[in-house]
Amino acid sequence: MTGLVRSELIKLLGLPSAWAAIGVGLLVAPVIAFITASSSSSAGADAGFQELAFGVVGAIILGVVAVSSEYLAEGDSSTGSRQITTSLTVLPSRTKFLVVKAAALVLVVGALALAAAAATVVITQSVLGAAAPETGTGTVLRVTGVVLYWVLTALLAAGITLMTRSGILPLTILVLNTSVVSVTYLLSRVVPAANYLPDLAGARMFVHEVESSAEIAPVTGGLVMTAWVAVVLVAAVAVFRRRDA
Repeated sequence: MTGLVRSELIKLLGLPSAWAAIGVGLLVAPVIAFITASSSSSAGADAGFQELAFGVVGAIILGVVAVSSEYLAEGDSSTGSRQITTSLTVLPSRTKFLVVKAAALVLVVGALALAAAAATVVITQSVLGAAAPETGTGTVLRVTGVVLYWVLTALLAAGITLMTRSGILPLTILVLNTSVVSVTYLLSRVVPAANYLPDLAGARMFVHEVESSAEIAPVTGGLVMTAWVAVVLVAAVAVFRRRDA
């Protein structure tokens, strides 16, 4: 199994789009945090963490390309074989194939999230100085929440992509909702139950100052998001196992 995961890691990191996603994930949150901290003499308790909700775009792209790359035709013509054909020839068990791919994705996104979170917190602390929020056990727990949020978001993106066999829909919906206008947040202002959608609930693991009609504890938010992702992944696996590659 270790060798299979290593092979998937090599495959994923061999994609130029994956490295572009890693670059986005590493830069977006720290840059926004630097700009925000530089323009403010004081900071709230979420300084350095709110920005990490935007940096998750990198994780979304990784989740999408990890799956969508399997369905791209290889070669110079559209009639070339797709990577998925080769992948299932090497590893015929579809369930095992997905487990291995998910493991590789989790490792890459987990490392990316940890690096981005550490950089963002350090930059925020350095720029704000004495005005920065105190660090301690709470900071470690929130960074852990960031890592879980990014990993779960990547898996959600991968699951949606697996069902659609295309990266266009998940990229459009998830990236726009995260970086341009949060439809789920706007919906939550009208429908309180929308606070329990995966992105909003999951963000409570590390963003604590939220204007919301629903009080959601960090652990509860994590469990809610995990449940959403589990449902999507189970559905994606069922679809993948029953249809032609």
